[in-house]
Amino acid sequence: MIERAELLQQVITVLRGPCGVSENILESSRLGEDLRLDSMGHLALAVNIENHFRVRLEEDPTAPPRTVAEVVDLLQLTLESKSSS
Repeated sequence: MIERAELLQQVITVLRGPCGVSENILESSRLGEDLRLDSMGHLALAVNIENHFRVRLEEDPTAPPRTVAEVVDLLQLTLESKSSS
C-alpha cells in the first residue's frame, strides 16, 4: 500500500504541474479559496490523479473534496478499495 506522504506528494505534483498552482500547498489548503482552483482546475486535478493511479475517483457530488487533505483521503480510500477487490 502506498504511504499517505507519497500520495500527498503526488497530489501536490499534480497541483503544481497540470493545475498550475504556484501558492504554498499544505494538506489544509482549500482547493478553491487558498489554491484558486476553478472548475477546470478541479477537473484537471481529478483526471491527472485518475490517470496516474489508474483509478476512478468516486466522490460524492453533493460533497466534493474541499481541501488537499480531503483529496488525499479520497485517493487513499479509492486505492484501498481497489486493492481489496
